[in-house]
Amino acid sequence: MNNTQSTFLEESFRWYGPTDPVPLAYIRQAGATALFTSLHQIPYGELWPREAIRERKAAVEAAGLKWTAVESVPVHEDIKTGRGDLKTLFRNYRETLGHLAAEGISTVVYNFMPVLDWIRTDLRYVLPDGSECLRFDPSQFAAFELFALQRPGAEADYTAEQLERGARWWRGLDEDARAAFVQNVIDVFPGCKMGLTLEGMRAMLARYSHLNNDGLVHNLARFHEAVIPTAEAVGVRLAIHPDDPPFSVLGLPRIVSTAADVQALLQRVDSPANGLCFCTGSFSARPANDLVAMVKQFAPRIHAVHLRSTQRLPDGSFYEADHLAGSVDMAAVVRALLDEQDRRRAEGRADWRLPFRPDHGHTMMDDLAKPAPANPGYSCIGRARGLAELRGLMHGLRHAERAGRPALPPAQAHPHSTHMRPEKQLHHTRPLPSVAGRVERAAL
Repeated sequence: MNNTQSTFLEESFRWYGPTDPVPLAYIRQAGATALFTSLHQIPYGELWPREAIRERKAAVEAAGLKWTAVESVPVHEDIKTGRGDLKTLFRNYRETLGHLAAEGISTVVYNFMPVLDWIRTDLRYVLPDGSECLRFDPSQFAAFELFALQRPGAEADYTAEQLERGARWWRGLDEDARAAFVQNVIDVFPGCKMGLTLEGMRAMLARYSHLNNDGLVHNLARFHEAVIPTAEAVGVRLAIHPDDPPFSVLGLPRIVSTAADVQALLQRVDSPANGLCFCTGSFSARPANDLVAMVKQFAPRIHAVHLRSTQRLPDGSFYEADHLAGSVDMAAVVRALLDEQDRRRAEGRADWRLPFRPDHGHTMMDDLAKPAPANPGYSCIGRARGLAELRGLMHGLRHAERAGRPALPPAQAHPHSTHMRPEKQLHHTRPLPSVAGRVERAAL
């Protein structure tokens, strides 16, 4: 790493552990110096033993890398629904944070999305250059809800056009294609397969039947009140990941989708340990979200960063674009993040560097000839390309600074909000088995 790169955001990769088909050696060769990883073998809600954390950390460091962030310590569904043995679940979470802190790991990413962590309708959407990416199509999801899941009242969540298109698309699928599509939707969990079935999903949805947005907000606040004092005491920073996609799906509440949502959750439990994982991909799927303004607004409370872009389409669908393309002004976002990092460094903070990872990547080149990624979106070459592009962007921004000609208008220094405590040291579908068995041209 040269002197310029030492001022970049911390270049990281996500790693799913020893079973990840992308080995640590490849991650290091891609230029990453750090990892976002988790102990996926431990069931949700159970205590993470310190020895298991130590073992994973040793494996990472033996490869010449650093375990910079946990992604994730999952939040059990009982905490989200507000039912069950919450006392034990909160205790396990607090003790896990303590064990991580004892091993020098101070950033923990998590989410509060009910039932499904994230949703896509196509895991192998083919772009004009032949590479593949992830896509969400509301018409196809409407077909899933009406004809597969058969959720009562689902039709009220879609336009007449979406319902008609979804029905026509569903009728064009054979039984095998329908089964593959349903499996893609219900069993895409990061790092593990939950074995979820349609019947199991209906049962999970029933557990949320008593909850509206206010109820889920209440349960998130209760979780924060239970664990954030411990996080602050041991020096861990919690970073909540936004909803993906950032709007209601399955008739469920979504409470981390907008700037107003984030502002509210940071104010409810106002601690530097209560922060944000700023995911440009998730936030950008909602047209009203101004990503650069959001970075500036929440800068002191951003503890981890996911950088990717989406391309929004007129019909409400989106696909995951190249990291520097699509609907995200990535240069302006990274400029604002570098400015926040510089501000922290000027304050003398030991933890001034912001860890980021290229979030998802296209399946491309000889990765296309390999089995489909075990973790959709987490191909090796596509993410390596994304990391290289983002590194090049940071080189360009820093070079412009040194030359005295800003590449972009400088991001304004963030004035600490009076409502939050300042931080303190702490195109078409390839007809393969994993998709819907027919070719559909995208309106590009």
